[in-house]
Parts: sequence; C-alpha cells; structure tokens
Amino acid sequence: MIAVRILYRTWSIKSCGMNGFMWHGVPRLNCQQGLKWTISKCLSVGAGDNYKNSFAKRSKPSKNKVNRNGSPHTIAVFSAGAAKARSEVMQHKAKTFHDSENTFPQKGQIEIPSGPLEAKEWSKLKDESRRVRGFEDFMMSQMISANSDIDVAKSLLVFAAKEQSGISYKLLLKYLALCVRQNQVAEVCDVYDIMKNKFKTFDTGAYSLFIKGFSLTDRWRDSISMLETLKKTITPSPVNYGHCIQGAIYHKDDELAWALYDEMLKADLTPCEETIQSLFNADPDLQHETFRNKLIGVLDYFRDHQIYPKEPLMQNIKSWFESIPNESWKGHLSTVSDTGYCQSCKQQLESIHLMPGEYMTLKDVFLRSVIEGHDTFRKTTPQELQEFCQFVKSRPPYDIVVDGLNVSYLTTKGPRSQTLLDVVSSLSSGGKRVLVLGRKHMLQESRIWLRHHMNLLQQRADCFFLDNISEDDPFLLYASLNSGIHCRFLTRDLMRDHKSCLPNAQTRRLFFKWQRGHQLVLPFYTPGNKVHLQPIMCYDTIMQRTDFSWHIPYDKMGVDRASFEVPKTWLCLQKKH
Repeated sequence: MIAVRILYRTWSIKSCGMNGFMWHGVPRLNCQQGLKWTISKCLSVGAGDNYKNSFAKRSKPSKNKVNRNGSPHTIAVFSAGAAKARSEVMQHKAKTFHDSENTFPQKGQIEIPSGPLEAKEWSKLKDESRRVRGFEDFMMSQMISANSDIDVAKSLLVFAAKEQSGISYKLLLKYLALCVRQNQVAEVCDVYDIMKNKFKTFDTGAYSLFIKGFSLTDRWRDSISMLETLKKTITPSPVNYGHCIQGAIYHKDDELAWALYDEMLKADLTPCEETIQSLFNADPDLQHETFRNKLIGVLDYFRDHQIYPKEPLMQNIKSWFESIPNESWKGHLSTVSDTGYCQSCKQQLESIHLMPGEYMTLKDVFLRSVIEGHDTFRKTTPQELQEFCQFVKSRPPYDIVVDGLNVSYLTTKGPRSQTLLDVVSSLSSGGKRVLVLGRKHMLQESRIWLRHHMNLLQQRADCFFLDNISEDDPFLLYASLNSGIHCRFLTRDLMRDHKSCLPNAQTRRLFFKWQRGHQLVLPFYTPGNKVHLQPIMCYDTIMQRTDFSWHIPYDKMGVDRASFEVPKTWLCLQKKH
C-alpha cells in the first residue's frame, strides 16, 4: 500500500513547545517509480502554528447564492440561456481578475513535477521560483487544481517536513483535499488518524473533507458521527448532509438516509443534485412502496420550490419511473408549444395565470411583507408611500404600469424623454390606461429631459414622480397588484430583491409565476421605429402531474440558466391505462 503511514508515539512539549506536536515512527515509503523515502526523525505540526485555530474561527456557513444577469435581445428574458450573452463581458472580466489573483506576480512560472522529487530537488525548484515563503502551500494548491499524482504530493510533504521542521496544518489539509478528490481511501484514513491524535477538534473544512472521504467506505459511520459533531456548533451544509445520505444509501440503510433528508429540509437546506440522484439510483432491494412514495415526495418538493433537475438527474428520474414494477411508464424528451401544449403527448400544461385565490394571497402577502415592511421606509418615506397609495386608489384600475426611468434607458440615441414618450404612446393606444412612475428630476428641463416631451407624456398617461432617492420597484408592484389580475407592468428589472423578501417558498413561487405572466419586456428600441414587446408565455414552467402523466422541466446540458430563467426542455412521462 502506497501510503504516508505516520505512527504517533510521543508528544514532546519540551522539544516542540506548547503548540508543537511530534510524530515518530515513520516507515520507508515506496513510490510509484520505485523511489524509497525515509523521514528519519519526525513529521510535526510546527511550533506556534496557530493556523488551525484561526482557520476554524473564520469558517462560517454561508447562504449566499450567486446569480448571473442579462439576456440577449432575441431570447425571452425568462428563457433558459438568455442571461449568457449579456454576461459574457462580465464573465471575461471576472475570469481575468480571478487569474490575476491566483497567479503570483512575475516570480517565474513553477511547473508541477511529473514524478516524485527528492528533498534536494524540491529545494532547487524552490530556489528557482524565488519564493522563500509559501512555496509548499502554493505548490500543493497547484497540485489540487491539476489533480496531480498523489506520490508527487507525498514527496512535497517529506520535503516540507525537513525544510520546515514539520508540516503545517494548512499544508496537511490541502494534502487531504487532494486525497479526497482522488478517492485515496488509505491516505484519507492515515491523515484522519494523524489529525485525530493531534487535535481535539477539526475545523469545518477538515470535517467536510473527512465526511466526503469516508462516506462510501467501510468507515462511513464515521461520516455520520462527524456530521453530529458539526451540528453542535453550526448547521452542516447540504453537501455534508448529501455525502452522509449517499453513504447510507450505498450501504442500504434507507431509514437513516431518509431521516437525514427530512432533517435537512427542516433546516431549510436545499438538497444537492447528487443527493437526489443517489436516492433515485438506490438499490432495487430498497425500492419498496414507502421508499417510492418518498421519491414522489421529492418531486413534489421540486414543484413547491420551483427546482429544475439537470439532465443527468432527469435521466435518472426517467429510468426510475420506467422501472417501477407493474406500472407501464414511458418517458420522452419534449418541448412545449407557444400555446402551452406538450409536443410529445399534446396535453395542455398549467396556465401561467394565477387563480383568484392565489392572486389575493400574493397581493395580501406582498403588501404586508414588502410595502408595509420596515425595509421599504429606508427607500422612501411614510408620507410619500401614503400619498402614492391614495393616488392609485383614487383612480380607475390601470392596464399597464411603466417604470419610466428604466424604459428611458433603452437607447442612448436622442433624449430619454423622447424614448419614454414613444413607448408610452404605443402602450396607451387603443384606450389602455397607463401609469408611468418616474423621478422628480425628470421634470427638470435638460438636454435629455425635454419639457414639451414630459408635458405630452402627462397628457397620454397618469404620472407619479417619486423623490430622486426613492426606489420605484415597490411602487410599481403595488400599483400593478392593486389594479387587478389583468394589469401588466413594463420594466427590465427582474425584481429578485423583492422576491427574496417574501416569507416562504410557496409565496415566492406565486410571485415568480405572477411576474412571468404579467411582466412586459422591451429588449431594445430604436427611436422612430415600432415598439415590439416580447410575448408572455401562456403556460407555467413547473413540475406538474395528473394520475397518468408527469411533465418535468429540466436543464439541458450545456445551457447556462440564471436563477430568474426557466428551462425550455421537458421530460414527458405517460402511464399506459
């Protein structure tokens, strides 16, 4: 067995100090190319190495999510992949910054060795790099990125032990990450035994690596124990839970797997795709009726939380349905027509429009959570909000509410007041009642805000001008919801902040459904040309079922979808009856 087997024999405070530990009894190491290494004295955590403690203090669970923005003019704003074109420039800038952050400034490129090196060879490479401090950590990070040969990493550890009179916690943790990535089970066990003897507790990064490293091995119960230890101080991540669930399923303990799954949902954690795949791919011996009902519950959870499976999970779901005993399910990949019919089975999908009860629920919750919430008054004043509410209530319901400032920025050609006037004139044709929300600075004569344009605008639509520091989105949504279920609104703002203010997943789903059914989008405009609005989908992109069918929207491989977009590809499942 090729392993760094370090047997702990003594703990010498005298020779290492209060924070120093010594590991003795290092056997000869046999490398892939036949090279023999001997660590003659010890591998030790360097005296005064406080990295572990400071790292643990900095390790905090995060719920931040990263979203992409933007969409090309030719694709509906809520369609999967629409954000990709708009974000290409920003992604390029971010990549350039990331590369510069991870590339050390002009100290010479360091090529990762193709095979293990002796200590003197590592020393020569270090000298050539002109990197006196941090060389070992940098090289190990590079090896993780390149997924290098584990024997090369071991030789670096031997060099570090001699060069630094010990191996730092940071370097050992990086070595562990490489071992876990390559599924080097023996190495993971060795590192665990070493660290367990040296430290009373681990930081969250080490726990997470060990949980993953042990989950599919004979020591998978250790993963469960570590998860329980983590829960004493923090809420474990969905990835932590996922690895434990995968381990339980792999070892046919379905009762424990579902208990962990339910515990994760109660903690308001969203399961990872790989976790769900492990459940649908469970051994046929586990696929009893109760297990199958729980899997149907997973799909219901997807619907309630508007989660779309990626293509590999979709294929797992398809195979699972088709393998259910005594049921004749057959799946087909499909799309949906503009009129809302599945192209495979010709069944009409659920409407994008809310039922009256759903609409009233959304309206009441929105007014209470967003308009009347304390956060709103940081963006406006109670007096302005009250004035606006009275303004809206004193007038007949509107057909369209327009974010005036947002629309005026559609083009840089000509005055912004001209762009806004042209668009509103087009919308108000045919007798539609239009409300335009603007800012008070728009009424001040300037080269981009011409007074005669603004006068004409106020003749063709009702206008309400907010203070320049106020945020207009809550006012736009209030006017739209207050005007009734028929009212639509025009803005390029995707309202993600307001969706996140809503109290629960069901209400957020209703808001997103209402938004997609009522938000008008004008992707571009050229002065003097006709106004072309993007069509609004008539069907709801959400997992839906009947007694004899399932329609599951999924993310196709290779299509980047932002959080506010919906997939265009579907799995159609039909049961023969």
